[in-house]
Amino acid sequence: MRLTTVRTAQGTRAGRIDGDRIVLLPWANLSDLLREPDWRAAASSAGSGDEVDRVTADRATLLPTPNKIICLGLNYETHIKEMGREKPSYPTLFAKYSGALIGPKDPIQLPTVSERMDWEVELGIVIGMPGRFIDESVALDHIAGYCVVNDITARDWQKRTIQFLSGKTFEATTPVGPELVTVDELPTGGSGLRVRCEVDGV
Repeated sequence: MRLTTVRTAQGTRAGRIDGDRIVLLPWANLSDLLREPDWRAAASSAGSGDEVDRVTADRATLLPTPNKIICLGLNYETHIKEMGREKPSYPTLFAKYSGALIGPKDPIQLPTVSERMDWEVELGIVIGMPGRFIDESVALDHIAGYCVVNDITARDWQKRTIQFLSGKTFEATTPVGPELVTVDELPTGGSGLRVRCEVDGV
């Protein structure tokens, strides 16, 4: 199943992809939908009778009100070498704020205070079930699905300190989407997926 959040004349709506159409669902966005106890069943069966075209739909950010956004930095070996760092013993984590999130085709608001903006395509992992101190053996059960994220970064701000946050969460700099692909459509843990970023066709 593929899910999205679209803008309509009445506000945003969660939607389910059905071929070349998006079936609008009775939730304002995917954040609201995923709060439902059995969101998978609700998303697959619900419908309001309204549909929009999948290609021309105005997509909002998938999850406008996430509880938290945790990012894993230096998460593959070639990038670690590119950054001139040693392989870390523990994951390098940083956060983003929800105000940084925008739709997949929304204009990125480049901050005028930065002279070195950069981009990185990332695989977004969307948690669909709450938990704490989760055992590794059941961790993947908590994942709702995966999406594409463009991690726009002010490198000059990021490198001011050893903390990444100041360069990672400027307002309206993180496109997310266009769709959430649920785990049943993908390999376990998203294994083998490839992500790609193109800038001006390169």
